[in-house]
Amino acid sequence: MSNTSTPWFGVSMALVGVIFGYGIATSTSASAPAPSPAPTAAAPSAPSAPAAAPTAKDVIPVDVKTDHILGDVKAPITVIEYSDYECPFCSRHHPTLQKLVEQNDDVNWVYRHFPLGFHPNATPLAEASECVADLGGNDAFWKFTDEIFTKGADATKIEEYANEAGVDGAAVQKCVDDGKFSQLVKDQMAGGSAGGVSGTPGNIVINNKTGDTRLVSGAQPISAFEAAVEALR
Repeated sequence: MSNTSTPWFGVSMALVGVIFGYGIATSTSASAPAPSPAPTAAAPSAPSAPAAAPTAKDVIPVDVKTDHILGDVKAPITVIEYSDYECPFCSRHHPTLQKLVEQNDDVNWVYRHFPLGFHPNATPLAEASECVADLGGNDAFWKFTDEIFTKGADATKIEEYANEAGVDGAAVQKCVDDGKFSQLVKDQMAGGSAGGVSGTPGNIVINNKTGDTRLVSGAQPISAFEAAVEALR
């Protein structure tokens, strides 16, 4: 009997081995982690739009009788610059506004004073510019202003700069010494502060018909002013 059962015993054991091996393979395949998907590039984010210039508040309107205006006095849009003759950024900024007015017939430029306390030449030069305007008018004021930004903010040269602007330099110096326009300069600085100006050059772009405004702080490129002007047209 042992001779007849031996072959079947071998076959049975072989079948058991096949079944056991299949079970291990199936279990291993089921527990293996699924392959990770290939990484994909993140979609580029859209560029953010530049922030619009803020509006100003309590702006003193342009007065063609008292303000110093460069460009068409009837232009609908004005850049009111609050400036300091001794400020290096104002000196760099000066040609930018000259170019803006030259390239835009509907824009003029008003210069108002904002002399900073830590610039010892700024206040006497601001007062001198008003003395020059009093004696020689608007054109003399702008010539005097150009002289300062071209040659330097030196209050010891008031007479020289005034003479170059076409007025009596000695009379201008006396006007400064007498303090004739000291209060006007203080009032302009206060007006700039009320409008939102905190440093120089502080620029308020205003539509003279609607009163809408944009505040452009600092010596920014001409494109910043063009954008503010376009927003007010």
